[in-house]
Amino acid sequence: MTETVGGPTAAEQAADAATNGAGTHGAAEQGKTRTARSGKNGARAADKGGRAGLTVGRVFTTAGSHPYDEVTWERRDVVMTNWRDGTVNFEQRGVEFPSDWSVNATNIVTSKYFRGAVGSPQRESSLRDLIDRVVGTYRRAGIENGYFATDADAEIFDHELTWMLLHQVFSFNSPVWFNVGTSSPQQVSACFILSVDDTMESILNWYREEGLIFKGGSGAGLNLSRIRSSKELLSSGGTASGPVSFMRGADASAGTIKSGGATRRAAKMVVLDVDHPDIEEFVETKAKEEAKVRVLRDAGFDMDLGGSDITSVQYQNANNSIRVNDEFMRAVEEDGDFGLRGRMTGEVIETVSAKKLFHGIAEAAWNCADPGIQYDSTINDWHTCPESGRISASNPCSEYMHLDNSSCNLASLNLMKFLGDDDQFDAATFAKAVELIITAMDISICFADFPTEPIAETTRQFRQLGIGYANLGALLMATGHAYDSEGGRAVAGSITSLMTGAAYKRSAELAAIVGTYDGYARNAEAHQRVMRKHSAANDAIRANPASTTIQKLATITWKECLALGETNGWRNAQASVLAPTGTIGLMMDCDTTGIEPDLALVKFKKLVGGGSMQIVNQTVRRALDNLGYQPEQAEAIVEYVAEHGHVVDAPGMKPEHYDVFDCAMGERVIPAMGHVRMMAAAQPFLSGAISKTVNMPERATVADVERIYLEGWRLGLKALAIYRDNCKVGQPLSAGKGGEKKAEPETVTVVEQRPVRRRLPKKRPSETVSFTVGGAEGYLTAGSYPDDGLGEIFVKLGKQGSTLAGVMDAFSMSISVGLQYGIPLEFYVSKFSNLRFEPAGMTDDPDVRIATSVLDYLFRRLALDHLPYEKRVQLGIYSADERTAQVNENYGTDGDLDMDEFRSSVPASTKSDEPAGVDPAPAEVGSSTELLELRLGKAADAPLCMTCGTKMRPAGSCYLCEGCGSTSGCS
Repeated sequence: MTETVGGPTAAEQAADAATNGAGTHGAAEQGKTRTARSGKNGARAADKGGRAGLTVGRVFTTAGSHPYDEVTWERRDVVMTNWRDGTVNFEQRGVEFPSDWSVNATNIVTSKYFRGAVGSPQRESSLRDLIDRVVGTYRRAGIENGYFATDADAEIFDHELTWMLLHQVFSFNSPVWFNVGTSSPQQVSACFILSVDDTMESILNWYREEGLIFKGGSGAGLNLSRIRSSKELLSSGGTASGPVSFMRGADASAGTIKSGGATRRAAKMVVLDVDHPDIEEFVETKAKEEAKVRVLRDAGFDMDLGGSDITSVQYQNANNSIRVNDEFMRAVEEDGDFGLRGRMTGEVIETVSAKKLFHGIAEAAWNCADPGIQYDSTINDWHTCPESGRISASNPCSEYMHLDNSSCNLASLNLMKFLGDDDQFDAATFAKAVELIITAMDISICFADFPTEPIAETTRQFRQLGIGYANLGALLMATGHAYDSEGGRAVAGSITSLMTGAAYKRSAELAAIVGTYDGYARNAEAHQRVMRKHSAANDAIRANPASTTIQKLATITWKECLALGETNGWRNAQASVLAPTGTIGLMMDCDTTGIEPDLALVKFKKLVGGGSMQIVNQTVRRALDNLGYQPEQAEAIVEYVAEHGHVVDAPGMKPEHYDVFDCAMGERVIPAMGHVRMMAAAQPFLSGAISKTVNMPERATVADVERIYLEGWRLGLKALAIYRDNCKVGQPLSAGKGGEKKAEPETVTVVEQRPVRRRLPKKRPSETVSFTVGGAEGYLTAGSYPDDGLGEIFVKLGKQGSTLAGVMDAFSMSISVGLQYGIPLEFYVSKFSNLRFEPAGMTDDPDVRIATSVLDYLFRRLALDHLPYEKRVQLGIYSADERTAQVNENYGTDGDLDMDEFRSSVPASTKSDEPAGVDPAPAEVGSSTELLELRLGKAADAPLCMTCGTKMRPAGSCYLCEGCGSTSGCS
C-alpha cells in the first residue's frame, strides 16, 4: 500500500494503479511514503479532493472486482449440540459461507457473531452480513475523522479489509464482532485494567466496575497494593482488613455474575506487589483452598470444575500474580533479606528472607498453578508513558499491560496465510497487512464505547492497540523448524519485530494526519527511548536462512519508524501484544493459537453434512517435504502418525528430525524451558506481554518452578505463569495416576476410597458365540450377573497350549476382573474396538461384517449383546436390523429409494480419496483434546465446556472449546 499525506491527483492515482499491478498478492513496495510535519490534528487541504490523508494502494484486491465475487459461496445448516447429552444448543439453517471455510469456523461465527434474534428477518444469515456490518462502520468512521485522502481510498480500504477477513488472514477480537454496527454500545476492547485505592468507596467501586465488565463478557485486572495491609492501623486505631479479605468479596461477586446466566467463568486478574506486608498471605490463598478441595473431594463432595460443591471454595474466579522487582530478584540470587513496606508511610515494617519468600511463591504455584509472576522493573523499563503513571497491573491473561483504568483493542494475524507455495514467509505482504489492520484498529477508538468513564478517558488519550498473531506453531513446523530451536526462535523474533515495527511506523504516519495521542508530548522522550530499544533488539537477532529476509525488512522498517516518529510523534502509546486468540483462532481456522506450539499431531475435525474425522495435521506433511523426505517416505510417516500419534520410530524417520514434531502434549513434549525461550525471543518486540502458560510435567519439582521463574526474569520476560500436570483437583476427568504426592498438612484427614470387587455367583447365566475373523475361528463365552450386567468373558482362540491361546486366556481373565471391579463395558468397547492387527477381515457374523482385528470383533459383539441402544449409538455400533431401519427411515424402502438422491447425499470424497492419515474419529471423541486423551490413555487437565460439554484445549493462559468457540475467560 502507498500512503501519502497530501492527496494525489487523478493522473497520479492512475499511474500508481498501472505501476502497482493491482491485486497482486505479496506485491513489492508500492511507491514511497511522503510525510510532513503536522500539529495534533494533522495538515488538511482546503478542498475535499485534496485533503490530507492516507492514499491506500491495493495489495490483495483487484480494481473493478469486489472481494465477494472472487470466492465460491455455499449454503450450510448449523446445528450445534451438547456432546454429552445430545441436546441442541443452537440451530440456524441456510447460512452462507465461502466453500473453503471449515465446518467449525462456520458454526462458531454463526452462533457467536451473527446478530439478530434467531428465526427473525433481522438475523444475519451470511458472512457477508457480518463483514459488511463491521467494515462498513470502520469505513464511515475513517471518512468522518479524516483518515483517507479521497473517497476512492476509503473504498480500497474497505475492499482490502473485507478481502483479508473473507480469506481468514486476520480477525478483530470478539467484542468487535459482537458490538460494532449494532444498536448495542460499540465496545471494541477485550482487555481492561482497573484501579483501587485505600478507601472503602474505591473498594466498593471496584466491585461495581468489575461486575459491569463481567456482564459484558470481558475481563479485567488490577493491583491491590495500594490497600493497606492487615499489619497496619486504621485512622480509628483499629487494624486494617488487608487486601486478601477484600479479594473474598470480589471473588464471590464474580462467581455470582458468572452463575447468573454467563456460560463461562468471569475472567479477572489480581496482582500484589512483592513488598506488600500481606504478600505471604496472598501467596498461600489459592494453595490453601486447593488443600480444602482435596479434603472435600475425598469426603465425597462434587469438587469438579462446575461441580455443585465447588462454589464453597474461595478465590477460584481470579488469576493471581506477584509483582516482583529487580531488587527482590537480586536478593533471591544473593540469598539476602528483603523489606516489606507499609502502604501509608512506605517504610519497612518487616524484613523477610527473599529466598524463602521466593520458594513459597514457587511452592504455591507447584501446588495449584497460582500465583504467576510479573516482572515489574522490566515492564516499566519498556513503558512508553512513564510520566503519566506506572504500569502496575495487567488484563486477566497478562498480555495487556499499561496504565490503570485503560483498555486495549486486539486483532491477530494468521501467519500461515503468509507462507507461500515456495515455503517462504512473505514478509513484505505481512508488513502491509499490519499497516492496514493498525489503521482500522485506530479508527475504532474514534467511535468506541467503554464500560466506565475513567476507562474511556484514558483509552482515548493514549489509544492503546494490541496487534498480534496466531499459528506460529504451525508455521514453524511447516517450515521444518523445531519450536525449541535457535532457528525457530529467530523466525518468531523476526516476525514479531517486523509486526511491531510496521505497526509503529503506521502509527507515526497516522500522527502526521490525525495527530499524536494526547499524552505523547509529555512522554515523547520516553516513547522514543522505547522505540530505540525495540530497534536495538532487532539488530541482536541471530538470523538464519529462514529469518534473514524477514529481519532485513524489519531493520528497514524500524529505521523508517524511528525517523517518522522523531518528526511526527506516534498516534498510539501501545501497538502490539500476543493474546490467546481463542475464539478468533477458530474463526481463522488456525491450527495453533497465539504463540503456542501444536497441541498434538493428530486433530479432531468436523465434516460438512455431519460426522467427524481424526486427521494428521497438514503441516506434518509439509514439514516432511521441507526436510527432504521423498513422497513415498512422507506418506508412510503420515500413516504411522495417524496410527500412533507421534513420529518416534516411524519408518524412515531420522531421529534428528523428531524435535520438529514435538508438541504441547503427547509422546514427545516440548520442555518447559523451550516455552520460556520462545517467549524470550518474542518479548523484546512487543509493547505488551505474552499470554502463555508454561506447561510442566507432573514429576516437576518446586526447584524446577523456581528455576523457570528465575530464568524468566533473566531472559527479560514481562510475565510468566506455570501449570504442572494434575496439580489441580477441580478439573473434570483428571487422571488418577499414582506417583509422588506432596505431604498433606497434619490437620488434614485423608479419606481413602477403594473399588470393591463384586464376584459372580456359583451359578450364573452365560451364552457362547462362535465366530470367524479373517479365517481364524474361535468362541466367545460371556457370563452375566443374575440381575443383569456382564461379569466375565472367556475367549477360545488357537490350539490348546499355544502362545495365542495362553495370551487370550490371560486377556479374558484381566477383562473379567476389571468388569467385576466396576469398570463399565462401554469403556472397554471404546478402547478395544477399531484396533488393527491380524487376523482381520470378513466375519461370519451378520451384525459385524468386517473386523479390523479379533479384539475389534469381540468387543463389538459384546456391545451388541450387553449394551443398551443409547450407549451403542454413542459408540457407533449398530446391529444389521438397526442399520436397515436407519436406511429405510432416511431414504424409504427399496422400492421408494431414489438412487440419484442417495448418491448425492453421500460425501464426494471417500476413504480412498482422502490424504494419508485420515480416519473416522472414534464415536466417543468430540475434540482434539479428547482424541489425544484416548491415544495417551490418560486425561488432560482441561475443563469441560459449559456450553457444549466437550473437553477444552489450552489457548495461552486460558482454555478454548473447539466445539462451540467458548473460552474460559478470554475474548
